[in-house]
Amino acid sequence: MRRMIFAEEHELFRRTCRTYFEKECVPFVDEWEAAGHVSREAWLKAGEQGLLGWEVPEEFGGSGVSDFRFNAVLTEEYWASGSVGIGLGLQNDIMAPYLIELTTPEQRRRWLPGFCSGEIITAIAMSEPGAGSDVRGLRTTARREGDEYVINGTKTFISNGLLADLVMVACKTDPAAGHRGISLIAVEAGTPGFSRGRKLDKIGQRSADTAELIFTDVRVPVDNLIGEENRGFYHLMRNLPKERLGIAVHAVASAQRAYEITLAYAGDREAFGQPIGKFQVNRHALAEMRTKIDVMRTYLDQCVLAVNAGELTAEEAAGAKWWTTETQWEILDRCLQLHGGYGYVNEYEIARLWRDARVQRLYGGTTEIMKDLIGRSLGM
Repeated sequence: MRRMIFAEEHELFRRTCRTYFEKECVPFVDEWEAAGHVSREAWLKAGEQGLLGWEVPEEFGGSGVSDFRFNAVLTEEYWASGSVGIGLGLQNDIMAPYLIELTTPEQRRRWLPGFCSGEIITAIAMSEPGAGSDVRGLRTTARREGDEYVINGTKTFISNGLLADLVMVACKTDPAAGHRGISLIAVEAGTPGFSRGRKLDKIGQRSADTAELIFTDVRVPVDNLIGEENRGFYHLMRNLPKERLGIAVHAVASAQRAYEITLAYAGDREAFGQPIGKFQVNRHALAEMRTKIDVMRTYLDQCVLAVNAGELTAEEAAGAKWWTTETQWEILDRCLQLHGGYGYVNEYEIARLWRDARVQRLYGGTTEIMKDLIGRSLGM
C-alpha cells in the first residue's frame, strides 16, 4: 500500500540509515548476540552519520529538526536490515525529549554534544524489582543534603544498562508525597556508589544489553536534576505517548520483515512437489498477514502525523502500542509456523525475530495496562 507521509528528505535519510545498518551493524550481529551488547564503535559511527539526536539544536551538535517521521524511518530500516541489535531508538525516541526540553543551558552544553556524537550513551532507569508498570510504586530515594542528592536504590530491566554513560534515574525526593514526590536525576558513569549489577539473561534481544543498576549513597550535584523537583511523574507521563508510539513503529516494521522473509521462504521451500506457498491454507495466511500489516501501518502513519502536530493523545498512543504489538506477535508466530522445524533453529532469522518480539507486549506498559488506560478514559 502506497504511503503518503514521507517527503524526499525522509527517503534520503532512509538510504543513509540502510547503508549504516548494512555496513556497520549487519556483519556483527552474531558477535553482538554472543557478547550480549553492541560495540561502542557502532554508536560512534551512528553519530558520524547523523543518526543520533537530530532534534538537538544545531549549537549542540544536532540539526534542530523535530519530526517523528525520521524516527520512524530509522526504526524501519533497522528491521529491514535484519534486526541488528543496536538501541538507537532509546536514545532518539525516549531520551531526546527529556534532554532537550527539560534541561538547563549548562546541562545541554555538558551532555548534548556527546549525545549526538555517540560518545554519551544514555539510559532511563524507572523499573525496579518491585515496581514495573506502576511507576508510583518505586522505592529508590534521593535525599537532599545541601547542594547534593544522595541516591539509594536498585533498578532493573534497564536497556543500555551496561554501556550507558548517562542514566536518568526516577527516584523519590519526597517519599511521603507518593507520585507527587518523584524526580528525575542524572547520574554519570564513574560516580562513586553507582554500579552495574548482572546483565540479565533474556529470551530475546540478546545484543541489546539489559542490566540491573545499583545506587548506594550516590552523591550527585543538585544541578543534575532534570526538569522540576517532585514533578518527575508528570514529566514521564508527558513523554510516554511518544515512547509507546516508537514501540508501535518497531512492531509494524518487525512484522513487515518477518512477512517478507516468510514470503520468500514459502516460494522456495517445496513439499509434495510444489512450493508451500501454493497451498491454499498458507496462501491465505500470507494474505491475512499482508492485510493486517497494511491496516496497522495506516493507523500508525496517522499517529506519526498526530505526534508531529502535538495532537497524539495518551489513549491513542496506548491503543497503537497494544494493538500493533499483539498483532506483531500473531504475525511472527504464524511466520515461524510456516517455516516448519527450521523456524525453531537459531540460524534462521525468523527465530531471532520471534524471540525479539515477545518483550514488545511488556515494556513501555503491558497490553493489560494499555487497555486499562483506554478503559479509564471511557469512564469505565
